Amino acid sequence: MSKEGGFRKRKHDNMQPRNRKEEGESKINPSSPVLLSFKSFQKELDAKHDKYERLVKLSRDITIESKRTIFLLHRVTSISDIEELLSESETRFGDIRRRIQQIAQELIGEDMCQFHRAFSPGLQEYVEAVSFQHFIRTRSLISLEEINRHLVFTPKKEEAENSEDPALSDSQDEKQQILYLQVTPTDYLLGIADLTGELMRMCITSVGNGDIETPFEVSQFLRAIYDGFTYIGNTGPYEVSKKLYTLKQSLGKVEDVCYTLTVRGSEIPKHMLADVLSSKASMIEHEEGM
Repeated sequence: MSKEGGFRKRKHDNMQPRNRKEEGESKINPSSPVLLSFKSFQKELDAKHDKYERLVKLSRDITIESKRTIFLLHRVTSISDIEELLSESETRFGDIRRRIQQIAQELIGEDMCQFHRAFSPGLQEYVEAVSFQHFIRTRSLISLEEINRHLVFTPKKEEAENSEDPALSDSQDEKQQILYLQVTPTDYLLGIADLTGELMRMCITSVGNGDIETPFEVSQFLRAIYDGFTYIGNTGPYEVSKKLYTLKQSLGKVEDVCYTLTVRGSEIPKHMLADVLSSKASMIEHEEGM
């Protein structure tokens, strides 16, 4: 057999599987149960991914608004009209809770554990902000139960109120579904761990405004939180034990401020205390980083 003929034969052999494949694809039945099943799986996965992305966007919005609320609350120590700022922060919390309600609506009929990672950062930031406001008001730690109490939502009853038929209105009231999104203990602990950094900043700011009592109150509060976290130790979630080091740093800076106020408070003019303490905090950070 000539080389040319052999080449043609090999080319024909190579093309034959492709022809068989095309022939097999043309024989696929569009109404096959297997094909229909995979199409339904595709739709289900696409819907799940779309919902996950919507939850991530809602979590980012909650994080941004919570950070803005924290920045607002830091102004409480610098002005006299505290109640006005606390009232404004409560209005912002209302907007944040409406976004949390949207997350609860997205999770109707879903397993929350499958989507928890999508909105967990937003809830942690919300816990940090609302616990910071609670400390400013009461000088105490907000409980997990109290946080979750504000995350129970009743849908609006506009259709029932606009209905002229009382029977229809009553039937719609029965169909009203109470929505809720409960903060998990892990999200709560992570939010409280982040709160300690805001309290450390509040401590230094208060000294610059002539408030000498707040640093000692913050010091006792952080010591109690640190003792509570040490009871958890390495038995808790990895993220909690990881943030314990940052919590210890914040406590050390606040205690250093209290030490400076006690030992050298009478030597340093009040208008220079904030600069001295800020510089010392920066030195501590640099040494710990080294």
